[in-house]
Amino acid sequence: MEMGKKLLAAGQLADALSHFHAAVDGDPKNYMAYYRRATVFLAMGKSKSALPDLSRVIELKPDFTSARLQRGNLLLKQGKLDEAESDYKKVLKSSPTEKEEKEASGQLTKSDELQRLLAQSRRSFQKKDYVTAAAELDAIIDTCVWDAASREMRAECWIELGEVGKAIGDLKAASKLRNDNTQAFYKLSTIYYNLGDHEMSLNEVRECLKLDPDHKQCYSHYKQVKKLNKQIQSAEELIQEQRFEEAVSKYEAVMKTEPNVHLFSLLAKARICHALSQVRIIIARTAVGLLFIKHSEGDRQIKEGLEKAQRLLKQSRKRDYYKILGVKRTAQKKEIIKAYRKLAQQWHPDNFQDPVEKKKAEKKFIDIAQAKEVLTDPEMRTKFDHGEDPMDPESQQGHSFHGGSQHFQGFNPFGSGPFNFKFNFN
Repeated sequence: MEMGKKLLAAGQLADALSHFHAAVDGDPKNYMAYYRRATVFLAMGKSKSALPDLSRVIELKPDFTSARLQRGNLLLKQGKLDEAESDYKKVLKSSPTEKEEKEASGQLTKSDELQRLLAQSRRSFQKKDYVTAAAELDAIIDTCVWDAASREMRAECWIELGEVGKAIGDLKAASKLRNDNTQAFYKLSTIYYNLGDHEMSLNEVRECLKLDPDHKQCYSHYKQVKKLNKQIQSAEELIQEQRFEEAVSKYEAVMKTEPNVHLFSLLAKARICHALSQVRIIIARTAVGLLFIKHSEGDRQIKEGLEKAQRLLKQSRKRDYYKILGVKRTAQKKEIIKAYRKLAQQWHPDNFQDPVEKKKAEKKFIDIAQAKEVLTDPEMRTKFDHGEDPMDPESQQGHSFHGGSQHFQGFNPFGSGPFNFKFNFN
């Protein structure tokens, strides 16, 4: 025990903890051993572990006001206001020191104010005044930082206000604050799903089922997400293998599996368009190649036809992915992802009601997603930095004609660049 105290004073927390573990094991009724161990847990930021030790101290020595005051403070941070107030009141009745009395009185006043704010926030939420409710919950969470229930209610406010990113932040915190918080994982999974992020949705629903394999909502949702995820992955593999017609069929199946979430339909349509464009390019190149073989190289009409075909194959306009995300060419991956998340939330198609504006947002949303895809992949970014658009299969093929009497260079009617496009908020 004495060695543990010296190590604690020296800031060697892990070593001190080992000594206090041994002290507790050696004398389970030594309240100071529990108190010292709780002190180390608190210094290590492990409040969940400290709380049972403080309760054991109070059980062994009910008049130990310092332990009761510390437990009250932990309970207050957890949002357990009634329990915290009970501890503060008992401290005030047990001949505390002047410092302890002042702290207990101050915390009791603070708890009363939090009780009032909590009641107000619930009324505001019930009235669907989500702006006011969120502001009141902000004030509560500033003090009750480990209050899972308040974070979950604030997450509901953010969802209603369209602040999906903030809702995700609160729900992720709530899922860690309660060991068995299946509902937080389920809610996270459904949010990601509605954002079109099938991979993150699958990850979160799996966490729910780890806690409760029989959770009906999670299991039903899991089957849906798993099926959709498998179809999308399969479709992308088919595109990589240049089996474009099969990929189109697979993405048509995606739209049948999930007809109600707009972003999955948008993703499927975008990838179908891409696959069909690859088929058209293959057909066009094959036709041009056959014409070139059939006719003489110097034929003026054929030359014009080849040049026209080249122009048609270069229909897609070059895009500046750095400009789309509003980042510098020297931007690091972390900056790129941050800019992507901000813009993806801003241009989320569900934020727009007017059909014209929604269509514009859809195009913008795809550009933002493709920009993130290119700039966070080292190989694709290098290609783009060298003037080649990895999302434009034609730009990767190089020029086939250079004027005058030149040969049809590098002809490959089945060539295509790598694609790996997905809607992800990560």
